[in-house]
Amino acid sequence: MPELPEVETTRRGIEPHCLGQVVDKVIVRNSKLRWPVPRSLNSDLSKAKILRIDRRGKYIILQTSQGNILVHLGMSGSLRVVDSHLQPEKHDHLDLVMKNGKCLRLRDPRRFGSVLWAGDDPFQHKLLVDLGPEPLSDEFNGDYLHKQCLNRQQAIKTFIMDSHIVVGVGNIYASESLFRSGIHPKRAAGRIAHHRCDKLAGVIKQVLLEAIDKGGTTLRDFVDSEGSPGYFAQRLSVYDRSGEACHVCANSIRQITLGQRSTYYCLNCQR
Repeated sequence: MPELPEVETTRRGIEPHCLGQVVDKVIVRNSKLRWPVPRSLNSDLSKAKILRIDRRGKYIILQTSQGNILVHLGMSGSLRVVDSHLQPEKHDHLDLVMKNGKCLRLRDPRRFGSVLWAGDDPFQHKLLVDLGPEPLSDEFNGDYLHKQCLNRQQAIKTFIMDSHIVVGVGNIYASESLFRSGIHPKRAAGRIAHHRCDKLAGVIKQVLLEAIDKGGTTLRDFVDSEGSPGYFAQRLSVYDRSGEACHVCANSIRQITLGQRSTYYCLNCQR
């Protein structure tokens, strides 16, 4: 599933091609995504100018002169800017056609993504309004994380993956951040000292920025806005490396399940 670095990579990829462009029409070939694509989307966006492209957690926000759209890539989705006359393929479900002859095309083989109308204030949409801070923002720091952790018995890995605590720290990046911080993924959040929260918050930022710089992580489906894979997978220390030697101590990487997600860690390096 595309996580924050993959979504940010996509946002940065489409932004220079879409900003300032005027929408000609919206073509919906399959409206049956995670939620139905609004039938009024074509009329809502006709002649709208694309003013800004933001990201909130794993959602891309297209801000236009007539309102806002929320786009989620689901488990296998991608957004690409292509020539509008390019023949769509089987899983190309939606085109936002621009008057310059280009279109923003959503491809989603598993159809777990979504395209939703968000009105005038997308940040008040029910899917965004209760989200925690962005991990790359100043609001997310050791003080904030320690305060949230106090008296919590939840395992720290599932805790930092909770979008109400902090957005966008998905499974891959949670495992990698905990390894670099030396924290066992099953340790109770309330048992992590302030100085370790400081380190963890800083490491989360570092890991996400490195992943964005490498274009995200491609393990299965993800490609960026130009159809290229992400290369952060080559730098993974623990994720998807069960039974392999730890890069630090040479002990075997272990795999367990936490919150119904595969979790990887080094028993020697993480306490």
